[in-house]
Amino acid sequence: MTRDDLITDLCSLEESLYFETKRVSGKMVHKALETIVAFANSEGGNLLLGMEDYNKAKGKDRLYGIQENPSAIDELSRKTAHQITPAIEGIKWKRVSCTLRDGTPGELLWVTIPKSPKVHSIVEDGTWKRLDKGNREMTAHEVNELCFSRGVISAENKIVDVAFDLMQTEVWKNYCESRKIRSGDIKDRMYRIGLARKRETQILPTMAAVLLFAEEPSGILSSKAAIRIFHYSGTRVEHGPVPNLRKKPKTVSGPLINQIADAYEYVINEIAQGLTIAVSGFETIHRYPTRVIREAITNAVIHRDYRINRDINIRIFDNRIEVESPGLFPGSIVPATIEFAGSYSRNPLIVSSLREFPEPPNIDAGEGVRMMFSTMKAVGLYPPFYITAPDISRDAVTVVLLNEERPAVWEQVSSWIERNGHITNRELCKIAGTDTLKASRMLKSWVNSEMLVPDKSKGKRGMRYRKIGTSKRQELFYPLSELIDNKTNES
Repeated sequence: MTRDDLITDLCSLEESLYFETKRVSGKMVHKALETIVAFANSEGGNLLLGMEDYNKAKGKDRLYGIQENPSAIDELSRKTAHQITPAIEGIKWKRVSCTLRDGTPGELLWVTIPKSPKVHSIVEDGTWKRLDKGNREMTAHEVNELCFSRGVISAENKIVDVAFDLMQTEVWKNYCESRKIRSGDIKDRMYRIGLARKRETQILPTMAAVLLFAEEPSGILSSKAAIRIFHYSGTRVEHGPVPNLRKKPKTVSGPLINQIADAYEYVINEIAQGLTIAVSGFETIHRYPTRVIREAITNAVIHRDYRINRDINIRIFDNRIEVESPGLFPGSIVPATIEFAGSYSRNPLIVSSLREFPEPPNIDAGEGVRMMFSTMKAVGLYPPFYITAPDISRDAVTVVLLNEERPAVWEQVSSWIERNGHITNRELCKIAGTDTLKASRMLKSWVNSEMLVPDKSKGKRGMRYRKIGTSKRQELFYPLSELIDNKTNES
């Protein structure tokens, strides 16, 4: 792709959930500021300044350049820095040289706004979200929901009117002994370590305290806060009068540390009970590293959104284990970046409390997910796959552990998709050095394993495949943004 190709592609793009264009005028500044906030509060996006709206001009006739009003660009930069609260981190401003509609040289300004871990507002002008086309000011309820979704606020801090006696359990006693908390009654102890808070003149426990120490948190909170484990025959859930469950689903409840230990033990026992006879007639052995299973369960428990009235679901199939946790990714984490995103906790009170037990399920070092990737790779299996909205229709995050040997070509395919956003049959043939039929079989197997998603918008011959958990925004802008970096300093 040359610079001219880049400009041609940009001129063909319409406004979308991830992309917007604006001519540079005095009125532009306020609208552009709204767009920057809306992108940060949504899934991130790209604002191209100096280009006319798609509905008002076509092709190169859209290219007016930022030279049309340079002072407006300066004003936008100042207001982005001083009129957005809290400040948005990671915005990139890049100039792209081009030939304008009148044949003179000029520049466009490409503004890349990342999805933010926070919720942002314009001072005295509200909080905005991105729509498929355009922006909309959010209601107070929507702002509150977004704060919970991003992990800015957490249900773990909610004060609940529950008697402290219900948390005077062996788990609480062991915890106090481990932390050497020996003075005062349970109310005083919990208040001192942040697990209880004042409401007017009364000290009451938080939801975190109930989840951590009560024998039956779900019953006390009148909410689903347990783990449900389903073991299926085959590789799919078969709906009908006779479900394909191997046995009655298992419900694991109790204090969170017990839930993690008991669910882990149950899953390990299930996959260790002999061999599974696959459809082909061959015997299948579950090869998952046990520490990866433990980490997946632990993460589901400590990072789930406890505001959502839904249990954690663990599903065991012949070829994989799925762990589904209620709630979306906290912060700015997305499936495509989770391996390197580091730690971002939705429930820091629960996380910090669990690490203080005599045998903690987590050490809170932010390395758990990376360990899962490296360990699965070390034993020759596929890396964990994370799936969330819009690939599933509910607010949840599912991690999939495949019991399948990873072919060498997958590393090349994965790298190609990360650079280009998608892969086609023809491109796979070149990468793998194989024919169309074998490439089709590989692509079909990855789709069946829910590792790739087909895009049928260009017909069967133009079929493209993207990784589960990546968006069309990434598919579109990966190659363009790379080229912008390469062309920024060109005259």
